[in-house]
Amino acid sequence: MDLKWTRTGENLYVYLTGELDEHSVAAVRAETDRIIDDNAGLSRAVFNLAGLRFMDSTGIGFLIGRYKRLKKYGMSMYLENPETSADKILSLSGLYSLMPKI
Repeated sequence: MDLKWTRTGENLYVYLTGELDEHSVAAVRAETDRIIDDNAGLSRAVFNLAGLRFMDSTGIGFLIGRYKRLKKYGMSMYLENPETSADKILSLSGLYSLMPKI
């Protein structure tokens, strides 16, 4: 699992590449939380999922946890470019009602 991020104006962009599952989530969670905390006060966070090859229920839990953390700071969360299989999971789970796809 690879995590990259950038800040552009009032937006935080987080790029996830690889597989988001129980084996990779702990390290990614800690790093993402640090990035969110360091950039608190921005308007929104966009999670780009174009490089995410696999995501299971652990990935859904990861996204919900980051949504709650961002909400604590008054930031909105959006999902961008999910791969087809991830898009299907996100649609079925109803996550797009919390974090819209852009």
